[in-house]
Order: sequence, then structure tokens, then C-alpha cells
Amino acid sequence: MSDKHLSSQFDADLNLVSSKVLEMGGLVEAQITRAMQALNDFDIDIADQVILAEDTVNTMEVDIDEECSNVIARRQPAARDLRLLLAISKTITNLERAGDEAEKIAKRVKRLSEEGASRTVNIAEIKLSGEMAASILRRALDAFARLDTVAAAQIVRDDKAIDEEFRAFVRKLVTYMMEDPRTISVGLEFLFIAKAIERIGDHAKNIAEFIIYIVKGTDVRHKGRDTLEREALS
Repeated sequence: MSDKHLSSQFDADLNLVSSKVLEMGGLVEAQITRAMQALNDFDIDIADQVILAEDTVNTMEVDIDEECSNVIARRQPAARDLRLLLAISKTITNLERAGDEAEKIAKRVKRLSEEGASRTVNIAEIKLSGEMAASILRRALDAFARLDTVAAAQIVRDDKAIDEEFRAFVRKLVTYMMEDPRTISVGLEFLFIAKAIERIGDHAKNIAEFIIYIVKGTDVRHKGRDTLEREALS
């Protein structure tokens, strides 16, 4: 078998694995969108759809991880190809965890709806941060498809805005619960939802950092934002 054929088959393997990552990402993105719709409408049926989708996402994570291991064993990649496969393994873990957070939101929505406590708190900040989290995850997947480090750096910057919305909501919620202690149990449910959204943003940020690692060969996790941007834009 010629070297050219081997190279072409390896490229096909990498493209197949990458396409499966994007397919999994699309499922998780749909989970998050539905979870936020369930929260907005306090719709138990939509919440159930989010919960049921989790098994599919989990299965995809295992299948893609196994395929990455098989490609590494068969092809013994080096340099950027190896970084791509390692980053894919980490990316699907973050996607699966983002799906877990969507499932948590759905379960909290069901509990609030069943208890008749769904409309007792103004959750404008939660809704806004949920839209932002879904957006940056979508953009992270798009940046992954294009291996766009400039877009990845912007995603890391934008995650900070989600954190700020979360902190603003927590401050409002604490005040709300102090003024009326009877609402503490409901307030805590909304706090857990807000935290789940914040974590979705964190997972999108992690995926963006892996893109920089693939392209630049530098692990920018736990680095300052200035360092990360220098690597992404260099």
C-alpha cells in the first residue's frame, strides 16, 4: 500500500472523528436550547426530552473516545495530528458534561413546576446567561470545525460575561431569600440552575482552549487571559 494511500486513509479517519464530535456537539447544543425553553415555559414535556437525550450523548462520548484510541493505535500520529486526537478526547468530555448540566436544569425545572413554585422569582439574568452559554458553545463548535484560534480567544473573553451574570443573579437571589425566608427552597433551585448554566459556559471555554492547543501546540489552560490571547493571535 502506497504512502499516499496511507496518508489519505489517515486524513479520512481524522475527518470522520472530527465530524462525530460536531454531531455530538449539535446534540448537546439542542439539549441546552431545550433546557432553556423548558425553563422559560416551565414545560415538563420539553424537560423530559432533555433528560432522555442524555443517554445518546453518553454513548457518543464513549464511541468517539474509543475511535480516537483506535486511530492512535493504528496510525501512531505525531505533532498536530496527535494533539488533535488528544484534544478531541478532552472536548467530548466537556461536551458530555455540558449535556449533564442541561439535564440538571431540566430536572430542576420539573421539580419547580411540580411544586407550583415556578413563577416566584424574576430569572431574567438566568435566561440571559443561558442564551449566552448556548451561543458560546455553538461558536466553540464552529471554531473547532475551522480550527480558528482568533474565534477561540473571543469565546474565552465572552465566558467572563456569563460569570458576571451569574454573580449578579446570586446577589439578587440572596437578597430575595433574606427578605422572605419562606422562599429559600425555591431560591436554591434557581441557584443550582444558574450554576449549571455558568458551568456550560466554562465547558465551552475549555473547548476553545483546546483549539489553541491543537493549532499552536501550547497548553493554555490555567493561563492568564493575556497569555492566552498572545498564543491565539501569534
